Amino acid sequence: MSSTSLLRMEGISKSFFENQVLRNVNLKLEKGEILGLVGENGAGKSTLMNILFGLPVIFETGGFEGKIYLEEQEVRFTSPLQALDAGIGMVHQEFSLIPGFTAVENIVLNRESTQYNFLVEIFGERLATLDYPKMTSRAVKAIDRLGVSIDPEMVVSEMPVGHKQFTEIAREIEKENTKLLVLDEPTAVLTESEAKILLEAMKRLAGQGIGIIFITHRLQEVLDVCDRIVVLRDGEITLEKKASDTTLREIATAMVGRKIEGLTERSSENRVFKSPIMTIEHLWVDMPGETVRDVNLEVYEGEILGIGGLAGQGKLGIANGIMGLYPAGGKVAFQGKPLPLNDPVTPLKSGIAFVSEDRRGVGLILDEGIALNIAFTAMQIHELFLKRILGGLVKWRDDQAIQQAAREYIKMLAIKCVHENQKVRELSGGNQQKVCLARAFALDPKLLFVSEPTRGIDIGAKKLVLDMIYKRNREFGTTIVMTSSELEEMRSICDRIAIVHEGKIAGILPASCDSSEFGLLLMGAKSSSEEGVVSVG
Repeated sequence: MSSTSLLRMEGISKSFFENQVLRNVNLKLEKGEILGLVGENGAGKSTLMNILFGLPVIFETGGFEGKIYLEEQEVRFTSPLQALDAGIGMVHQEFSLIPGFTAVENIVLNRESTQYNFLVEIFGERLATLDYPKMTSRAVKAIDRLGVSIDPEMVVSEMPVGHKQFTEIAREIEKENTKLLVLDEPTAVLTESEAKILLEAMKRLAGQGIGIIFITHRLQEVLDVCDRIVVLRDGEITLEKKASDTTLREIATAMVGRKIEGLTERSSENRVFKSPIMTIEHLWVDMPGETVRDVNLEVYEGEILGIGGLAGQGKLGIANGIMGLYPAGGKVAFQGKPLPLNDPVTPLKSGIAFVSEDRRGVGLILDEGIALNIAFTAMQIHELFLKRILGGLVKWRDDQAIQQAAREYIKMLAIKCVHENQKVRELSGGNQQKVCLARAFALDPKLLFVSEPTRGIDIGAKKLVLDMIYKRNREFGTTIVMTSSELEEMRSICDRIAIVHEGKIAGILPASCDSSEFGLLLMGAKSSSEEGVVSVG
């Protein structure tokens, strides 16, 4: 083992109850080395760093297997304070600054410089006076190490986002004993020029002997600044190479190049579509955590269009904005007619249905039965499942029709239940998702938005849900727009897949394209496909 070894993590495995998120991971970092740690959302990166940093969630869920060595001494931190004392700094994606404090006060927080006064002799160190000039000097020195220009007296709440990020990093490197710095998506909130400054600062810090673990989705940055790259996929290391010995395509393939077992192989036919059923122009959606900035997209009648992207890039916001669940702007046309935004009723009346990613919060009435859940929206919007007399002046619920329809959908979707009136709350996640699909199918929509249809359900249920979406498209001609974090699931049933990056469409490719092409788009790199952004027809 090299005498310069700063960190070794050996045989690290971790399960959250029955879900294993890390499998025998071995990671090494040298002093002064910048290690790029990359992978899709859910690959295990954050869990691995949480183990290193001793976050309580790890030990509240049964701990972990394996060993950690810091400068050849075995460590097992059970709190972040222990990790900080050992010289490990971590900058998370979410800011942990105090908004009402200045940059100086945040940078030296809990390590303030004090000066002597006579009250200390009587009442102890608690009455020592803050030495603000010295604190300012220390903070400015840390800021200078980053090579940025930040007003040390500016209150954090008034700072631009980029300055907040630099303040977070300055706080970590101001600590005298910092040996290892974990940066989790530090450039995600930075402008291009700010990101360039940060990458240069990272090189300077590494030159001073600080080891850096750099987590990012921006693969070009990884190649530009890192010495070595490690790719995690499904909790295992799939690639470990010097940055100079690999390529964007190889990294992208290592991240996403997998098959999901158990999925039905679909026809490889190259279907051609000529008529747009929906046109989206300059769509923006203010959905927290999934902001859409400027989406332009055509959905063709009869196709299955996949919308993919990493978490937080905006893919979920598109359907939610069009369906009126979050503030939105831009232009959307459906079947050649303008579709008003910020109006949840009109899309449903126009023949558009939506299966939300939040099936418990948006999709279901948990304390009602399966039958009513399936029929509810169709009753409200299209006045189906109702009896009428006096020319329709009097209407009431047709319970017999509702029960009959529910039994048909239960059989069609293989919903496991006691009977059609069983409360939806009592069903498994997979069966709840099937009820959401049945509710959408009951509307007989011309276009169906379905978001994260297989999230949180087992492989058997996944297969059946995907089969039903595929069957609905092929047998009923329903146009499907499927938003998903599971690239391979989309590739198994979609005709085209659009990738969303930073709130915009990064590219659209046929689902038959190599997974590495999509991997490049996921990371914000340009696809090498000659088609690039593909139009159909």
